[in-house]
Amino acid sequence: MQIQINSDRNIEGYAELTRHISSTVDAALSRFREQITRVEVHLSDQNSSKKEGKDDMRCMLEARLTGKEPLAVTHNAATTHQAVDGALDKLTRLLDSTLGRQRDKRRSQTTAIKEQEDPEGDA
Repeated sequence: MQIQINSDRNIEGYAELTRHISSTVDAALSRFREQITRVEVHLSDQNSSKKEGKDDMRCMLEARLTGKEPLAVTHNAATTHQAVDGALDKLTRLLDSTLGRQRDKRRSQTTAIKEQEDPEGDA
């Protein structure tokens, strides 16, 4: 799983932040490693340095899944770390939901095929 981090010019401490975010994203999404080819992290300061505001740090995460459309989530918070953590929570739930539905669909299709092959349940 490749992790790509992008930020606007208003994000400070980029090198240290990049290392932290990379390890945080890798740990949070490790159980999906086989299904995800790349995660793109986009960080921005919505108000830049002009003024301080509530929840002005934004993190957008986009997960590229093997053979599927990408999934994206966004979270705003007071700090960059909080924005990343919030976006990771959302992305984890979305991946659980999306990949869980696909797994359930495959299971029901397999069950239907087995029932067609052996409608009486005989072994």
